[in-house]
Amino acid sequence: MYKFGPSAIIIILLLSACSQPPPSTDTATSSGTTAGQSAEAKKQTGASVVVATVDSRTFTQADLDHHVRAKLIELDNQRYEALRDGLDQMIATELYAQEAKARATTVDALLKQEVQDKVSPPSEEQIQQVYEANKEEIGEQPLDSVRPQIVTFLQHQQQAERGEAFVAELKKQHKTTVSLRPPVVNVSAGGRQARGNPHAPVTIIEFSDYECPFCKRVVPTVNQVLTTYGDKVRFVYRDYPLPFHQHARPAAEAAHCAQAQGKFWEYHDKLLASEDLSPDKLKGLAGDVGLDRAKFDECLSSTAPSAGIDKDVADATEAGVSGTPAFFINGRMLSGAQPFEKFKEVIDDELSRATVSKG
Repeated sequence: MYKFGPSAIIIILLLSACSQPPPSTDTATSSGTTAGQSAEAKKQTGASVVVATVDSRTFTQADLDHHVRAKLIELDNQRYEALRDGLDQMIATELYAQEAKARATTVDALLKQEVQDKVSPPSEEQIQQVYEANKEEIGEQPLDSVRPQIVTFLQHQQQAERGEAFVAELKKQHKTTVSLRPPVVNVSAGGRQARGNPHAPVTIIEFSDYECPFCKRVVPTVNQVLTTYGDKVRFVYRDYPLPFHQHARPAAEAAHCAQAQGKFWEYHDKLLASEDLSPDKLKGLAGDVGLDRAKFDECLSSTAPSAGIDKDVADATEAGVSGTPAFFINGRMLSGAQPFEKFKEVIDDELSRATVSKG
């Protein structure tokens, strides 16, 4: 639902994630070179360059990059979004200019004809819907007092949507190609269970935590994605139990034990729907999905599930994950419990790229 404040400003809700605390500096994974090495050994470039020393301990550029990998990936994504927004504006401006020339008119006249004049005044139902959805921000103000701001908001929104549709129409008339590529992180399925077409053009890998409230919150969105895109999307779930969530790792272990009996997704869904992840509940859920309780209990008391979970955590850390949920859509990182529209934006872009590459 669109949010609208009392001053006619759209409220952007920042979606949160369960976050891993930043690692301390004494847990760096690489010791780098020592201060006593020869001058020849110090003639290094790139990742091996020493960026700091503490007594005999040195820190290289590689150490630093690894330590702040999650932040660097986030910055790469932000840079790409800025570049893509700018490129979209440049493309739209050129398309408008070419189309206006083809019609022997001006750009302003073209936009009035194709965008402004094709937007209808908002209906009373739309106005009421925005008003009701923003009662908390609007407070006690009656509808009539904020009606002009709501109407303006809806008009701008509809013009923006029509503008996007018009640009899409123009791209079909004027051959347009985009070679700017988004940053991609190499993340594998890790041998984990997947939902959907194994040959789908889009693979979504989620690193998640069964105790994280934001991971539970995003479940309907994930289901909407799978329903909307069908065979075009494959979904893989990988574990990233956060250390401060007491029941997250045992729940992940229980899911692995359910997987051993071919009931991973059934058990997985039960875990995400449950607020109780106590040991008794984990065993109770096993019965609910029809697991052999004796085999399940034996698996749960063993170390069998540990290797798979440890691999998931290691791969997530290497990919720059610092909180849950974290999604990789064909390697493109999407952090937090994002709305369906954010998934759609990336998935549609990936599907369009797949179509172009086939063509």
